[in-house]
Amino acid sequence: MFRCTDEVSYWLHENEERKQQILELRELISELQEELRNHRHRIKVLELQHEEAAGRNHSLEQRVQDLEQRYSEASTLQHIQATLLYDMQAQINNISVLTDWVWRNPTCLNPAEMRLQEEMERPDMRHVRNCPIDCASVYYNGLRRSGIYSIMPSVGGMPIEVLCEMDTEGGGWTVIQKRQDGSVDFNRTWNEYREGFGDLNGEFWLGNENIHKITSQGDYSLRIDLEDWNNKHKHAFYQIFSIEDEANSYRLHVDGFSGTVEDSFAWYHNKRSFSTPDSGNICAEISHGGWWYHQCFFSNLNGVYYKGGRYSIKNRKILGPDGVVWYSWKDTDYYSLRKVVMMIRPRTFRPHISP
Repeated sequence: MFRCTDEVSYWLHENEERKQQILELRELISELQEELRNHRHRIKVLELQHEEAAGRNHSLEQRVQDLEQRYSEASTLQHIQATLLYDMQAQINNISVLTDWVWRNPTCLNPAEMRLQEEMERPDMRHVRNCPIDCASVYYNGLRRSGIYSIMPSVGGMPIEVLCEMDTEGGGWTVIQKRQDGSVDFNRTWNEYREGFGDLNGEFWLGNENIHKITSQGDYSLRIDLEDWNNKHKHAFYQIFSIEDEANSYRLHVDGFSGTVEDSFAWYHNKRSFSTPDSGNICAEISHGGWWYHQCFFSNLNGVYYKGGRYSIKNRKILGPDGVVWYSWKDTDYYSLRKVVMMIRPRTFRPHISP
């Protein structure tokens, strides 16, 4: 009986301990649940803070994008304003030049009046007493001495200075190119060949844009005078000559050959585009000049000026011929001419017309 009582007491004691452990576990679970609720609260707070930060970041990114967009728009407007200012300055300069022209030529007609008078007069008298549009007009206006004159092409409407040749084959020639001593470097950029360079009193290129404007006024012919280092003179004449505008790369139109030298120009270079060393044309790069290159040339009158005439690849360490070449002169690419003059005039020109 005593042993049974001891066992009951033991189990009662164990039961009490289990109850105590259960109470402690409940308290621990309650604490853990409270801590879990606190963690969930902190997580919620952090999520809200993250959302607010993300919102602020998005707002900041949007503001940065807006500022970049405004900066881009402001830069574009500034560029447009600068371009407009440049154009206005150019127009003011053009007006100044035109004003000076009118002041020095008070009896000249404007291009519209000139065209009206041309339609009313005979073709051989159309430029008489008008603003000269080329050297033939200068000749018709009674100025028969070779020299530098100011003309105003009817296409473009701005005066330009030109060299007029009044002694060769009746005169009236507008000189577009001249080589005589190598004093001017013809290894130039596209823009320089477009605008023209050199000295009208020496060596020069009149400029592709000017040549285009002049030859767009009507039907023009081309004469090329050549001279070698033995003072031998020859010439080539082409009944048809003109070049297109810059949008068409100043494409060449030349035909109707005659003269005292074999043709090395029209038959190979006709309908070719103009190119320069900086235009991406390998022939222009090799030949060191601007010309209507094909593959590559039989004439290269804007090439490198070699004094004495003969030159070679070995001496220059170059890729190919690049002199002032007219191939048929000596049937070689390695002879550079001493003097070259290219000049144009209207196909209908007749000399000795009284003013």
